[in-house]
Amino acid sequence: MAATTTIEVPHLGGIKAGYKLSGDSYDPKKPTCVLINSMCTTVSLYNTQFEDKQLTDALNLLAIEPLGHGATSCPTEHFTYWDTAIMALQVMDKLGIQKAYALGTSQGGWMVTRMALLAPERISGLILLGTSLDYESSDARAKGCWDPKTLLGGFYDKWCSPTTPTPDFVVDDVWCGMVASLGFGAAAAPSLVQFWIDTCKSTYRGDEGRKKLKMALGCLLDRDGLLRRIRDVTCPVYWLQGTEDAPFGVTVPKEQIEMFTSSKEATLEFIEGGNHYLNATNPKEVGSAILKMASKYQ
Repeated sequence: MAATTTIEVPHLGGIKAGYKLSGDSYDPKKPTCVLINSMCTTVSLYNTQFEDKQLTDALNLLAIEPLGHGATSCPTEHFTYWDTAIMALQVMDKLGIQKAYALGTSQGGWMVTRMALLAPERISGLILLGTSLDYESSDARAKGCWDPKTLLGGFYDKWCSPTTPTPDFVVDDVWCGMVASLGFGAAAAPSLVQFWIDTCKSTYRGDEGRKKLKMALGCLLDRDGLLRRIRDVTCPVYWLQGTEDAPFGVTVPKEQIEMFTSSKEATLEFIEGGNHYLNATNPKEVGSAILKMASKYQ
């Protein structure tokens, strides 16, 4: 489900950001890892990480729901991934966290990379899971990435209602099913699929829910690529990609990891059999990457 705690930050006229913090309070004696979730999921995507005592003994885990997701809300209907990056840095400010590692799953990878570009002195390392740092380009599609504009563009059009409120809106089962199937793979347990169907329906309902969902998808479809910018990322980068990643495949990560030319270290690891939401399908490997980075780059 969505985060049960929110914190107000000033960006965009006052955002209420949904978040979850391990131990319920910040421990300044530990390093921190910010976690940014994938499309139409919530902080619950990281339940396994929050339940991992080895991780929570070593680090503060701070999961933040992006704009358009979970309990996060703001007074303006329009926003971009850069806005979420600024918001997340301001959440760190409010909680008294000066520096952090930042992990992003799928779209979360785009947001945490933006955090590292905006505030390089505050992001100690990036862990990218199941992602691509290009926009939805023809080059990416030629290299095995999906075509969301064709696949999902009709949903965006359907969710537009510029003049008529939609108080009875509830996101449909087809969309909810795609969130689970694209992320967790065909072998996902029925109970897991149902959990995310229920979560989507509880988040994206009513007129405000429709607007959040429309803009979350708009951000994905129309985002700017980062390939010219990532040479300016200076922190270490660990990139984990599942061999069964449906949206982004295995070709573009090999090319894009080489573009982090200023990073202290930039490594790519393929997880055999791993799906798109690697932190959920392969939590052991992801946990090891977090602990390795926290140990090596203190």
